[in-house]
Amino acid sequence: MAKYIHSMIRVLDEARSVEFYDRCFGLKVAERLDFDSFTLIYLANDESETELELTVNKGRTEPYDLGDGYGHVAFSVQDVDTLHANLTEAGLAPRKLVDFAPGGEVIARFFFIKDPDGYEIEVLQRGGRYK
Repeated sequence: MAKYIHSMIRVLDEARSVEFYDRCFGLKVAERLDFDSFTLIYLANDESETELELTVNKGRTEPYDLGDGYGHVAFSVQDVDTLHANLTEAGLAPRKLVDFAPGGEVIARFFFIKDPDGYEIEVLQRGGRYK
């Protein structure tokens, strides 16, 4: 059986991205590997064994083209309303909270936010299938 361990995204500014993921989701640098042409930064917290790998290609100055294939990564949180309010107050511009109720009953409460490189992140209220 395979174990899912991390996802990787390419970012322009290491400090800006590390600060964003720490501030929004409490992800801290678990490991940092520096090479001649790139740096790998693994972010993690105690909530999950899965990590987010940030790749910084040295010398890159242009934003990455995210194309039309990237969807989003998702985080579940204990209190989506409080986090949304805190991120709004911090000027990080989360989109509106959504109560997803396709059959009339709310099955998910969430919002989206973009990281400094434009990657979409879904933030879901913990509970149900999102534990």
